[in-house]
Amino acid sequence: MDRSELHITDWLPTSIKEVRAREWDQLDVILFTGDAYIDHPSFGVPVIGRLLEQEGFRVAIIPQPNWQDDLRDFKKLGKPRLFFGVSAGAMDSMVNHYTARKRKRSTDAYTPGNVAGFRPDYPSIVYTQAIKKIFPESPVVLGGVEASLRRVTHYDYWQDRLRRSILPDSGADMIIYGMGEKAILQLARLLDKGVPFDQITNLGQSVVDRSADQLEQVIGKRNHVELHSHETCISDSRKFAENFATIELTSNVAAPDLLLQRYDNRVIVVNPPMQAQGEKELDRIYDLPYTRLPHPRYRNKPAIPAYEMIRHSINTHRGCFGGCSFCTISAHQGKFIQSRSPRSILEEVKKVTEMPDFKGHITDLGGPSANMYRMQGINQKVCDVCQRPSCLHPSICKNLDTDHTPMMELYEAAAGTEGVKKVTIGSGLRYDFLEQDEEKNHFREYFRQLVRNHVSGRLKVAPEHTADQVLGLMRKPDIKLFEQLTDEFRKINEEAGLNQQLIPYFISSHPNCTPEDMAELALITKEKGYKLEQVQDFTPTPMTLATVMYYSGYDPYSLEEVVTAKTEKEKSGQTIFFFWYKKEYRRELQRVLTEMGRGDLIPKLLGSK
Repeated sequence: MDRSELHITDWLPTSIKEVRAREWDQLDVILFTGDAYIDHPSFGVPVIGRLLEQEGFRVAIIPQPNWQDDLRDFKKLGKPRLFFGVSAGAMDSMVNHYTARKRKRSTDAYTPGNVAGFRPDYPSIVYTQAIKKIFPESPVVLGGVEASLRRVTHYDYWQDRLRRSILPDSGADMIIYGMGEKAILQLARLLDKGVPFDQITNLGQSVVDRSADQLEQVIGKRNHVELHSHETCISDSRKFAENFATIELTSNVAAPDLLLQRYDNRVIVVNPPMQAQGEKELDRIYDLPYTRLPHPRYRNKPAIPAYEMIRHSINTHRGCFGGCSFCTISAHQGKFIQSRSPRSILEEVKKVTEMPDFKGHITDLGGPSANMYRMQGINQKVCDVCQRPSCLHPSICKNLDTDHTPMMELYEAAAGTEGVKKVTIGSGLRYDFLEQDEEKNHFREYFRQLVRNHVSGRLKVAPEHTADQVLGLMRKPDIKLFEQLTDEFRKINEEAGLNQQLIPYFISSHPNCTPEDMAELALITKEKGYKLEQVQDFTPTPMTLATVMYYSGYDPYSLEEVVTAKTEKEKSGQTIFFFWYKKEYRRELQRVLTEMGRGDLIPKLLGSK
């Protein structure tokens, strides 16, 4: 869409001038976000705003409000008729702000010019407290990744302590967790009908905070599970670990029970999630009239990196059934795959081709993973009651339809769209499917098509580690499967006369990982010809299995003890093995290997470059 053809009212308003341009006298909902406002379906707050707008509600977005002055950004649009909505942004603010070593980052990809400093730590808390200071009687609803993953007692890596639910800490009235479109629409409809906010206690996918003497009234006759209290978790880390297993197993089924957690003399009530959105519902979200452009307020400002990365990409599905221990996707989006129709996807491809800056390259057709589109249970009734955290680990579920044919057909159709010269896949590839027979999943045929036609020089995959005991806790496949994939990749490139790279991702300092494991990782990857670039040191984030193991020292399922690198020295002693090929690390690696009693590895790792 050409910006010159658009009017300011083609975006949701961000100022009183823009509200008046729509001839509105009052807003129904005001949304605050820690990100710049990009009117694109890859960003949560604009999606929520557009959905509410389609329902007839008057909505405004206030991006990156200034929390350090007289709070004028929080006052400027007045009090909404229904509620305020608050999101920290598309990314957890603490991951956005700090490295794995807790060093302050100097960049923010969701801000013009990649400049840091335009959002506080924990915006969910800071923004809510600012709103409540000015409009104490107005309801505030939290959403987004930051609030969603902090809905009950959680470990905060940056403060190195357990924190209670973000709901009482922020002073908000409700959390809508996960992908909250259905819940936010239902909430708005109830409030619009005159239902008092404090009477809405059983809304699906919401979290509310009530006094203990109200509990019986809130629960009613619903099935429920009570977690260990916040105080119990603080005094006994093993109980905190048990909570995680309960939460994960409960959330994996289609119709989970209500969850309760006590703190002080109050109770956090976590209502079960709403049913996963079907194709028509998901299409509705992506078919809304987004401009696909940053708001005009950024017209004379530098580019927004997060937008530049996705401007010519298409999201095909949501959810992930991989269940990786360090990942929050299934905790936020769910493990059931929700796919758009080919019609909706291809119409979005056509919209991209009409953008003035489009040169013919669709940069991604994917989602949390590249290749889970259309995958679901063969017998959905079995999936509805299955509690397995991962459909891929320790082996691929026999009830899972893993056919890659729909993706191949989609790639072909997108590549054949007028104006499209090339379609490449930027999302990470899941290669677990190599375990299965080709007749069952057509993965090898898909991989051949992907490598020959849809790789832009580099293909991303994430083996994450090489050691069996680490991969087991990660819920990742044996490294031999990655080696098979590497061989297939090289063979296809040779046959096609291509010179492309396979880019593996690896993690250090994950629970159960030792320096010896990292030394083996370095040797294995060196033998395969890799000088690793895409690496990271494990960062504990709320509501992941790995984080619970990191803090508690226990595997929540076996309750066996798990050792994890925690100190700066321990973590550095692992990360250094990624960079065996750099001269500046040779002396330090010699020292570490000698201290480990593995001097025999020095010539193998450092002798030949």
